[in-house]
Amino acid sequence: MKGLSRSEWEHLIDEWVFSERDRTILKRRVLDGICYEPLAEEFDMSARQIRRIVDKQMQNLIRHIG
Repeated sequence: MKGLSRSEWEHLIDEWVFSERDRTILKRRVLDGICYEPLAEEFDMSARQIRRIVDKQMQNLIRHIG
C-alpha cells in the first residue's frame, strides 16, 4: 500500500472512484486483501473483470497521490 495508511487509502478511494461498485470492489481488494476469485463470486463477475476494474482504478488513484 505504498506508505499510505489504511485511512488515507480509504479517503483516496472515496474521493476519486466515482462508481459505487468500483469503490466497493477496490476497498475489498486493497483494504481487505480479498483475492480476485472471491471478489468475482461476490460481485457475480469474472475474475478478469475484477482485475480490470482494480487495475484501472489503481492507475486513477496513483495519479492523485501527492
